[in-house]
Amino acid sequence: MNEERFQCAEAIVEIKGDLVYKSRIEKRYRVKEIDERIRKGRTKSEAKIISEARRKGVPTPIIFDISDYEIVMERIEGDLAREVINEDISERIGEFVGVLHKNGIVHGDLTTSNIIVGRDNSIYFIDFGLSFIESSTEARGVDVHVFFQSLGGTHESYEQLRESFIKGYRKTFTNAPQVLKRVTEIERRGRYVERK
Repeated sequence: MNEERFQCAEAIVEIKGDLVYKSRIEKRYRVKEIDERIRKGRTKSEAKIISEARRKGVPTPIIFDISDYEIVMERIEGDLAREVINEDISERIGEFVGVLHKNGIVHGDLTTSNIIVGRDNSIYFIDFGLSFIESSTEARGVDVHVFFQSLGGTHESYEQLRESFIKGYRKTFTNAPQVLKRVTEIERRGRYVERK
């Protein structure tokens, strides 16, 4: 059986055959009761948002089981978007992010490492550990800004990929212009802080 194990900031992810086990790890610096409450709440919230995103038409792994601190879901075969992204993939990612935002879902860690391009060229969104329900322009703007930063850090054709994402995002989300305007403001704030 194919087995892999990764440690993230919040969880341990184990891949066993066709299944992925994501377990939220204990934080010893927190009071035990508070830690348990936070881990249970975040596990439940993540599973709920993954299922909601899927219901609204955004491809995510299917969840098979959930316990207090663990989610068991299907393994998606494919490559991380950061390894294979092109203009077509970026545009389709933009379309799906538009669907998430239209339905009040903010991914919270929208990078090319949290999107898988499947063997059949399908796109899947993974790792909703930092996701939340929010409809503010600022939260959506930060989501898109994080995605653009992940493009800038790893991809040479940054401008074309960014434009393709914007094209897809505008297709599915009527409030896209306000959010994109906010992204520009967020970028400006970042540059101002750097200069200081």
